[in-house]
Amino acid sequence: MAAKIHPSTRSMITFCFLLVSTASAMTEEQPFATNLDPKLLGLKKEKLTHFRVYWHDIIGGSKPGDKPTSFEVLPPLRLNDAAMFGLVNIFDNPLTVGPDPASQLVGKSQGLYASASQHQFGLLMAMNFAFTHGKYNGSTITILGRNPIFDTVREMPVIGGSGRFRFARGYAQATTHFFNATSLDAIVEYNIYVLHY
Repeated sequence: MAAKIHPSTRSMITFCFLLVSTASAMTEEQPFATNLDPKLLGLKKEKLTHFRVYWHDIIGGSKPGDKPTSFEVLPPLRLNDAAMFGLVNIFDNPLTVGPDPASQLVGKSQGLYASASQHQFGLLMAMNFAFTHGKYNGSTITILGRNPIFDTVREMPVIGGSGRFRFARGYAQATTHFFNATSLDAIVEYNIYVLHY
């Protein structure tokens, strides 16, 4: 003889079954990623832009009154290490249109560099070029890469950006314009080639 199920229990079982099947259907119908038409985000034709700016890394100050823009946050792991392995500096460096620190300021380079090579003085650079001038005001270009500073020209990838540089990609070439071995101050010319919308 089959057990009788009370009508209220039957209703509760039916409700739970419907709830579970609805939740399962909702999960299947709502994917976490969808393909979009770039035009929906206002993206038009991709363009290539070249920037030439000068990056001023002021550590000790070459002239009286110079204020540091780059600070050591971790010293090298070993004293008297020519590669300075383990050194980490954080910076908020001016970006100007010319090598003269008094030339027009167009932004700041904010980030860090770390000596990441045990055998050669090679830096890992992680930085944003945050522009403050003209139509690029408020936009950033992000650079992340290896910088063997004693090479004449060093190339690092542009991995993205914000504002006018959303979806940006490209590369930056760094060339030392000036270096003071006493103060460790440097002025580096950056030629940046960016594909962006």
